[in-house]
Amino acid sequence: MLSSLIAAAQSPQDLLAAGRVDQAIQTLEQQIHTTPTAENYNLVCRAHFELGAWDAGIPACEKATSLEPDNGLYHLWLGRIYGEKADRVNFLSATSLAGKVRAEFERAVELSPNNWEARTDLAEFYLEAPAVIGGGKDKARAQAALIAPLNPAIAHWVGARIAERSKDNAAAEREYRAAIEASHGGARAWVNLAGFYRHTNRLDDMEQALRSMESAPLDHPAALVDGASLLLRTGRDYAMAIRLVRRYIALPNTVEESPVFKAHCMLGELLEKESDRSAAAEEYRAALALAHGYRPAQDGLKRVTR
Repeated sequence: MLSSLIAAAQSPQDLLAAGRVDQAIQTLEQQIHTTPTAENYNLVCRAHFELGAWDAGIPACEKATSLEPDNGLYHLWLGRIYGEKADRVNFLSATSLAGKVRAEFERAVELSPNNWEARTDLAEFYLEAPAVIGGGKDKARAQAALIAPLNPAIAHWVGARIAERSKDNAAAEREYRAAIEASHGGARAWVNLAGFYRHTNRLDDMEQALRSMESAPLDHPAALVDGASLLLRTGRDYAMAIRLVRRYIALPNTVEESPVFKAHCMLGELLEKESDRSAAAEEYRAALALAHGYRPAQDGLKRVTR
């Protein structure tokens, strides 16, 4: 009873950061009924974003931007959810959505020029999109130069991604290491280097980078989950991966980017790999207690209890 009362007193933003997505949606729907603000619609969109429910989230994000068209944050989230939807549809639909992604990211940067996250998302779009829909490495490079005074480490990360796209792995590695230096050895930069090593099939180097990340300053809590995901996907050092996820779940302040229900689900997968079906089932149930409709946790629980 006490825990439910404490959770009820939390704001929707707090609930999203804590991964309590079911409760966040319930709270927001009640608030929208009486106070249909742009902020509430944006938060509903972000709750569906956490769940991977792009079709459910897009109308809420669109409503937020229609109510407050000069809010850069709302355009940023609309661009993000359009982008996720574009990754999962056919070519023609993806091309149409890509134009919307670019327009929303460019509008977000126009409205919030000092928002390094918006500029980073725009740089990623320019890097990944073909020229016919507005992409281009030169455009991404220009964004990196503008990010540099705002977040030097992220600017180096963008530089590394540009080098990778140019098939210059030596330059990419230098940029990833420059990001580590610029971040004073922060965990985010170490996990990004580990990701580069995974892409280039240097898996021993990946593990070493993750060991360095584990003892690095935790400038970005989601790095713990990202590192565990790399180990899970490559079948390497499950013990370290379990340690990283458990550390994340135990943090007093988790982040919206890596909702706790997904961390519990990942821990369930890792424990399955270690043949601990009972402990895995507990983690899947913990995930579903926060997000009852999360399909990966539902499927995982079925696997370990049948």
